[in-house]
Amino acid sequence: MASAPRISKGLDDVVVGETRISWVGGETGELVYRGFDVRTLVPGVPYESIVHLLLNGDPPAADPSPEVVAGLRGAREVPESVDRIVDSLPTGLPPLEALRTILSALGDGSYPYPPTREQGFRLIARTPTLLARFVRRAAGAPPLAPRDDLGHAANYLWMLTGEVPEPARVRALQGYLDLLADHGMNASTFALRVALSTQTDLMSAATAALGTLKGPVHGGAPSRVSEMLDAIGTADRASAWIDARLARKEVLFGFGHRVYKTDDPRALALHEIARAVATPERLALAEEVERVALAALRRAKPNARLYTNVEYYSAVVLEAVGLPPGLFTPTFAVARTAGWAAHALEQASDNRLIRPEIAYVGPPKGRRWPRPVD
Repeated sequence: MASAPRISKGLDDVVVGETRISWVGGETGELVYRGFDVRTLVPGVPYESIVHLLLNGDPPAADPSPEVVAGLRGAREVPESVDRIVDSLPTGLPPLEALRTILSALGDGSYPYPPTREQGFRLIARTPTLLARFVRRAAGAPPLAPRDDLGHAANYLWMLTGEVPEPARVRALQGYLDLLADHGMNASTFALRVALSTQTDLMSAATAALGTLKGPVHGGAPSRVSEMLDAIGTADRASAWIDARLARKEVLFGFGHRVYKTDDPRALALHEIARAVATPERLALAEEVERVALAALRRAKPNARLYTNVEYYSAVVLEAVGLPPGLFTPTFAVARTAGWAAHALEQASDNRLIRPEIAYVGPPKGRRWPRPVD
């Protein structure tokens, strides 16, 4: 009799392939892009150069990458038919829901399989451009054309607000985009690679990835961190609020990670960015809530290895940059388009349909329908 198959619920410890793009050191607290520890890249390296590294494998000859700057600049313009779809969306739609439709609308037949670097540029460039168009229209403001004199991060803020952003805010957003650009075989990237393995188009795969990123246990929690900080209000209320929430067995957003069993390097870097850009009051509140929450979690779950995750200080940084909570997860997607494009190219370069098995545990074969079958 054949032995029962080993089941790994959630695919824990299952290796589905090889990648040269990024490595996540869950036990050591590391994130590596193409051999570079992200802690040596952030802050400082422009997002365009991170895109170049992820797509090409090596750093550009200069920062920001001239190739990527030109590629993104040339890819920002979209067909009028897509603009019309964006403008037809209900203005009350949450930006994340709108972005899912926007990515789908970009799949207009001009992204044949296999994906190309130029298609990747279009995904990376058009995602923030069309997201900003929707956000401004929803606020009753006219859309703005992209500015060729601004980098990727600054142009995104310009198209959202109509104001040239302060350099400190650009640096903070650029650091955020760098840190969120890729993260190994995370759930949304896996969804993208599963879709690409069927030889579908890049935009269909990116839409699948975004639908996966939306979930609160993947990328949908930063706004809930802001809600938590707002609900606590002042540092002296942190202990009572957190104890009451844990007593109700409710989640503290911004803590714990499926992979990291030590400090998340992105969280540490974002904490430093927050120190540079957040208001002193908000930073002090966030730091005290973090201290109290970690102590309470370790009392409640002494055997768990719980640390602050990337979403906690992401919320503080994105607030300080000037983004509303409804744009936090969409901006996560703006950052991750670089990794999605890189993984699409890698998947297509040595493709095999991703088709795992699942153990059947239903009734044994041989059942008969209770009525005559014509």
